[in-house]
Amino acid sequence: MTQEATKINRREQILQALALMLEEDSGKRITIAALARQVGVSEAALYRHFPSKARMFEGLIEFIEESLFARIRRILDETPEALPRCQQILTLLLGFAEKNPGLSRLLGGDALTGETARLRLRMHQLFERLETQFKQILREAEIHEGRRPVLGASSAANLLLAHVEGRISQYVRSDFRRRPTEFWEDQWQLLSAGLLTEARQAQTA
Repeated sequence: MTQEATKINRREQILQALALMLEEDSGKRITIAALARQVGVSEAALYRHFPSKARMFEGLIEFIEESLFARIRRILDETPEALPRCQQILTLLLGFAEKNPGLSRLLGGDALTGETARLRLRMHQLFERLETQFKQILREAEIHEGRRPVLGASSAANLLLAHVEGRISQYVRSDFRRRPTEFWEDQWQLLSAGLLTEARQAQTA
């Protein structure tokens, strides 16, 4: 194994250990000393791969961004209609949080309490990007399908994202016992039933 590959593997090992600590030590502030013990290396060794704990958190946020948006692009490429697009993206977000409890604490924001403001801003921007994506999908529905959101694109997109954020928050608050996907199929039936209407009806209402 090359030195570069060894370095990448160690970085991944550190990030995986950090994600595991976020899951197992829910509610506790993670220190560099504790993380070094988890990985089985010295604190100095951690700093050779990441200049700060903030940079380690950024590494996890980058993983979240890359994982989610790569799959969202695939959904958009493969699914033409607005409601199935929204359903699949929401299901993706809820399922990702459920399968990655430690990362759900980052998504929920509680793991970033007391950390640098830059990290909170970056997570805020991730959700802003998701909300923008929902708005675009809903606006395109009127162009391609002749249907428009009953509440308006901005309000409807915010509603969808608020549902996801609420379920993730419940998951974290319950120490990962209350699954984000619980009741999801029934809830989607209710959300989707009133989400879009025929554009002509909305204009004459």
